[in-house]
Amino acid sequence: MCMRRFFILIFILILIASCSSLSVPLFLPPPSPTSTSLSTNTQVPQSPTFTVYPTFTPSPLPATNTPASTPTLHPPQELFTVMFHPDDYLYVGDQVSLEVIAPPDIDAKDAVLMVQIDPPSGPHLGRVIFGPWGIQGRIEAAMIWAWDTTTADPGLHNLTFEVQPQGYSWTEQVNLLPTSAMPADQAAAHWASTQSECCTVFYITDTASERDLPTLTSMIDAQAQDAMEKMSATFTEPITITILPRLLGHGGFTSTEISVSYLDRNYAANSWAMVVHHEMIHAIDAHLGGDFRPSLFVEGLAVYMTGGHYKPEPLMPRAAALLGDYLNWYIPLKPLADDFYTSQHEIGYLEAASLIEYMVNTYGLDAFLSFYRDIHIHQDESQSNAIDAALEQHFSISLTRLEMDFITALKAEPDTTTWVDDVRLMVTYYDTMRRYQQLLDPSAYFRTAWLMDNSAMRQRGIVADYLRHPHTLINLALETLLISASQYGSEQNYPDAFEFLGTINTVLDAFEHGSPDPFSVSILASDYLAIATTLQQEGYEIQNLSIYAYTASTQVTTSSDPDLSPLSLKHSDGQWVVSHNP
Repeated sequence: MCMRRFFILIFILILIASCSSLSVPLFLPPPSPTSTSLSTNTQVPQSPTFTVYPTFTPSPLPATNTPASTPTLHPPQELFTVMFHPDDYLYVGDQVSLEVIAPPDIDAKDAVLMVQIDPPSGPHLGRVIFGPWGIQGRIEAAMIWAWDTTTADPGLHNLTFEVQPQGYSWTEQVNLLPTSAMPADQAAAHWASTQSECCTVFYITDTASERDLPTLTSMIDAQAQDAMEKMSATFTEPITITILPRLLGHGGFTSTEISVSYLDRNYAANSWAMVVHHEMIHAIDAHLGGDFRPSLFVEGLAVYMTGGHYKPEPLMPRAAALLGDYLNWYIPLKPLADDFYTSQHEIGYLEAASLIEYMVNTYGLDAFLSFYRDIHIHQDESQSNAIDAALEQHFSISLTRLEMDFITALKAEPDTTTWVDDVRLMVTYYDTMRRYQQLLDPSAYFRTAWLMDNSAMRQRGIVADYLRHPHTLINLALETLLISASQYGSEQNYPDAFEFLGTINTVLDAFEHGSPDPFSVSILASDYLAIATTLQQEGYEIQNLSIYAYTASTQVTTSSDPDLSPLSLKHSDGQWVVSHNP
């Protein structure tokens, strides 16, 4: 298969979800996306005020490529971004992919990318066409598993890039580490599978998912059974679920199969069982079909049937907190329906699920589902107009009238004020999380996530694309700060939760503005970085952290032992040290 056709196939697999393991082909919506932007009709959520720190150059990070000073680029004012996969380090034997992202001010659509390894005699990686990638649709050329480094020599390799017909060209260097330098757990890792009552479950060995596999398969079966009962559906063949050892997006996608992230340092702060249930609903929903299923209802149904988005939650009272009397974040239904995946993610999903709850309470579940599966759309028609026509046919009301009644019901909710801080924290938390991903783990950002064809990865024996991820001390410290913020939120300790989010955003502000030591802007951030550093020097990888004045508790893993182990630390003589005594 030529690389252009393969790229188009991968793009379709990500954006047109299906569940091929069922008895009939299933076609789902784009994998549950998110956005950090709000509708233009919505007031921007007011997060805590973060200090901006001027001028700096971030501390050097381990990277997959080592640019040769400034790449030669013609014309020099233009700059293409090159990302290498797997993330983190590259080793001899890797199947390397390249993403070449066009600058926004260049019309590169349909341009051709050509790459040569170690010119003039090295191999050419082929010709790839620039086109839209991911939910965001950014213009890039993706060479997927194009460079087989099995027979390559370790060390620096020169890669020349050429974009035609524009005539842009430049050179970069990539450092291939010897295979012997790969950590033992990564070298031994491979795909494995198990069969549960409902599902064929694929996972990667020597990961947290293998460690906890019996628990996970029991949870999967329980969520599948509940989802099928709620949707009045049955399956005749197993569902395929792939458990990912790194966080991508918010932790769940459904395409040709269900993909869910499972890891110890899960800074997405979600219930794993609920993520599985949410994706199960998507698979069943697609199986049950419908001529046109609007995004508003597709995602709303998954949240409604699951009983919450990231955690169990009362939908109507929390949605009422979005209204002008409280947060003033409510997004009108027409723009939300027409631009669902570009609206603020948490607000959009909460409104959509609450709207379904209101309609089910008003008309009954059977009547709602009959309406939902009888929506039709014409060429160039907006989703909101298609919804409006179906509402008139089934309930003799317009979308405008439905919204008026929905808002009236929200205003009648008795305990709305109870949820204002929690909703504010939810929006602030996930906007902060996505900001971190965009800056320091871009492959994880949901709109451009590096989510591959899992079946093809298994056939090729590729695990590194999911196993490796940005792994610097900066990543470890910020991810554990996020986990601490989420823990405070779960305890309804909102002041401390917002303090931690403020600290994270202050560090990210400093990072963006070039501070040589972005963690120095906060004592709290400095402590998290210092503890992560101390643990790494002792051979541990930090998974979570709690600090109490001059002591701290954490759970860690090692490259040779994936089991979580508790450790204590104390602050002594100006530094954090591991306390090895029980």
